[in-house]
Amino acid sequence: MVCFRVWKNRGALLQLQCLSISSFQNANGDLPFVDHCLCWPCHFPRFHSHVSFRSFVLSISSSHFVDQYQAMNWVLLSFIVLGAGVGLLSEGGSSSRPPVIRVGALFGLNTMHGQIANIAFKAAEEDVNSDPSFLGGSKLRIMINDAKRSGFLSIMGALQFMETDVVAIIGPQTSIMAHVLSHLANELTVPMLSFTALDPTLSPLQFPFFVQTAPSDLFLMRAIAEMITYYGWSDVVALYNDDDNSRNGVTALGDELEERRCRISYKAVLPLDVVISSPVEIIEELTKIQRMESRIIVVNTFPNTGKMIFEEAERLGMMETGYVWIATTWLSSLLDSGLPLDRKSLNGVLTLRLHTPDSRNKRDFAARWKNKLSNNKTIGLNVYGLYAYDTVWIIARAIKTHLEAGGNLSFSQDAKLSSLKGEALNLSALSRFDQGSQLLDYIMHTKMSGLAGPVQFHQDRSMLQPSYDIINVVDDGFRQIGYWSNHSGLSIGPPESFYSKPSNRSSSNQHLKLVTWPGGTSVTPRGWVFPNNGKLLRIGVPDRASFKAFVSRVNGSSNNVQGYCIDVFEAAVKLLSYPVPHEFIFFGDGLKNPNYNELVHKVTTGVEFDAVVGDVAIVTKRTRIVDFTQPYIESGLVVVAPVSTPNENPWAFLRPFTPPMWAVTAVFFIVVGAVIWILEHRKNDEFRGPPRRQIVTILCYTASLTSMLTVQQLNSPIKGVDTLISSTGRIGFQIGSFAENYMVDELNIARSRLVPLGSPQEYATALQNGTVAAIVDERPYVDLFLSDYCKFAIRGQEFTRNGWGFAFPRDSPLAVDMSTAILGLSETGELQKIHDRWLSKSNCSSPHWSHFWGMFLVCGIACFVALLIHFFKIVRDFCKHTPEEEEEAAAIPAPKSSRLKKLQRFLAYVDQKEEESKRRLKRKRSNLSMDANSITS
Repeated sequence: MVCFRVWKNRGALLQLQCLSISSFQNANGDLPFVDHCLCWPCHFPRFHSHVSFRSFVLSISSSHFVDQYQAMNWVLLSFIVLGAGVGLLSEGGSSSRPPVIRVGALFGLNTMHGQIANIAFKAAEEDVNSDPSFLGGSKLRIMINDAKRSGFLSIMGALQFMETDVVAIIGPQTSIMAHVLSHLANELTVPMLSFTALDPTLSPLQFPFFVQTAPSDLFLMRAIAEMITYYGWSDVVALYNDDDNSRNGVTALGDELEERRCRISYKAVLPLDVVISSPVEIIEELTKIQRMESRIIVVNTFPNTGKMIFEEAERLGMMETGYVWIATTWLSSLLDSGLPLDRKSLNGVLTLRLHTPDSRNKRDFAARWKNKLSNNKTIGLNVYGLYAYDTVWIIARAIKTHLEAGGNLSFSQDAKLSSLKGEALNLSALSRFDQGSQLLDYIMHTKMSGLAGPVQFHQDRSMLQPSYDIINVVDDGFRQIGYWSNHSGLSIGPPESFYSKPSNRSSSNQHLKLVTWPGGTSVTPRGWVFPNNGKLLRIGVPDRASFKAFVSRVNGSSNNVQGYCIDVFEAAVKLLSYPVPHEFIFFGDGLKNPNYNELVHKVTTGVEFDAVVGDVAIVTKRTRIVDFTQPYIESGLVVVAPVSTPNENPWAFLRPFTPPMWAVTAVFFIVVGAVIWILEHRKNDEFRGPPRRQIVTILCYTASLTSMLTVQQLNSPIKGVDTLISSTGRIGFQIGSFAENYMVDELNIARSRLVPLGSPQEYATALQNGTVAAIVDERPYVDLFLSDYCKFAIRGQEFTRNGWGFAFPRDSPLAVDMSTAILGLSETGELQKIHDRWLSKSNCSSPHWSHFWGMFLVCGIACFVALLIHFFKIVRDFCKHTPEEEEEAAAIPAPKSSRLKKLQRFLAYVDQKEEESKRRLKRKRSNLSMDANSITS
């Protein structure tokens, strides 16, 4: 039996060829020596079973070591020859059941995730090895390299693992290192699994040997985007560290928000979490955010930076009512781990946690963690401890499947590395895992029930059914307000209860519990305020040359504006719950009306104007680039043309009435009604009964009669837009109006027929001299024009349905609030008052009552003749019906009172219904006839 030990010191003065070996750390974590032990012949098979025979460079630097080892040269030479010979026999293969199967792990043991992962790894290793038959007699060993949050140490640790024949690596902890080390894993075909490096850009196409064993942050950002949409917010501020994981996560958030018509309005970038030591940069960024519009702040960072952010935010007064803070999974991990945390600075914050369904195994492991695994340490179990435990089992099950299928675990030199020259790097010592691709395939086909829930991978390497808990931090701890899953969206019930049902992502199916927001309020914050940055809202207004009742300068001032549109805007601003400091900036030269499309486009650039206020029509083309408020006035296109009306003579009954005219008409209502009553009272039942009923009948009758006489007849060859289209006459339009393009594009009217006009005076002149047959313009302009020019009228109906609104940039929350304010003005009647103050004016004179003397004359003569005829008829009938009474009255001289009685009988006869009088006369004659017969007999 031959056994020898070689001491290795860093320096490389003497190079010897020897067998590959295993590395061990001393108490300081350094590698000052390497042990090589070969027991021949009895222990050789055991050695051969887990060490492949190949050469590597062994270095000895101290000169006294050279002298000490000269006596052993013959042993070394013999050993080299023996190793080479055995290597030829064994190169490229090894036993399928090695005694120890090594898995590397790269974590910073001074971090929360590193400490929790270390405990979980040991627990999983213990559980795997507790059943000797699970790996066919082999033992699983998790070799943890403490990277100390250093990128360099992570690289060195990965290289050391590649020298020691690991079949897989768990880690790295950060996405920065995952991007780097995945190239090494690809080259040496060693699967690399991480449950903390969840960067969405770690694509399996680019890094086929890198596997994320927890849901990618793509789903985390999708959940946050749906939360923002659920609460009706649109603008978000992102606060993050300048590293791959945080930066790419925010990029994914921006993409998800854009799909929902939301956006990240500002990205606040902080230094790397490992280098940030003071809150100076944090305070600087928070101060900027404080002056901005959005109050929705998403913090995608790490525990160290995150705690400092909220501590400084509280000092700056940014944890008060109106703010919304959404922290990614780093905060929920801190809360679950029980590490020291200032809860006061987190009151009202929302955070997310990877959802792990409740199970007996999970509860048992949590109890085991608390009682045994944590060794009475203060750190508690969080979801990443569950994922760490499951990751070990994913690897163990894949190895088991691989070995049971007859696979080997062998390593060989990489041809590309062997061809590289240079003794200093010694890249030939890195081994290639020959069965790495097969093991990776078994990993990707894993199906098991882990502590974190079902473990299964989709074809694109994403985890099955990613979901999150949504947590609200409150004074006494935190409470869960709901869940998010990629299947069902936001819900109050656990996601697994929806997996058996069809996916329903409709807005009506999205629910969360009540939230306590910063400041202790339960009212959902608006999500934005007017920016407190000392700048005024720059509002563009058209510098009109005509129709200045809508918008105009005040005495030639450069920024003082007046008009109907301005008054509506100012009244709406007063209804807002926050101040909106603003200034008006004119657009145009004031000599001609500006182009409104150009004015609206200025808002999209944000360079000149932040909004546009004025007589701006809401049309499709403009709504594609800006957001309009609720219309504050209707504004469809109409046709205006000359009309012929009856001359103003005594017979012009049919013109609008002035107040004196209405007074005279009212008197004639009474007169005509009285005449009608007199004529119909004795014949028509409708004119009999109680006096109140008779008065109502008279009024209704005379009103209907009058209405038939007040329909004005206007004559014009233009009947509406259809007549205009079919004709060949020229058409006027207002300069700067959208009417020009509408007539050309929508009505197919030749542009050569269109005549631009700039003012009401030009309208009237063009219509009067026949330059244009008609004018097409918006209704508010036309109403204002017709109030001064009475010889023209609107022909037909409005043929478009538009309105005027105020223009703001796309997705501007101010547009929404201003729309609400405009509706408030309409409901209170203030909008109509503003309209009447500016637009309800007319200079067209109404006809005087004397113009209607002909109508009154005809009416009076008709009434007099009717009354005269009726009077003679009544007297005749009265005299005929009472001859006996008259004879008796003539034979006996009566006192004067008899004449009064006779008058009373006459009036009673007049009031008596005609049929009743006839019946009485007939009855009296019958009685007289009977009396005469009785006397004769």
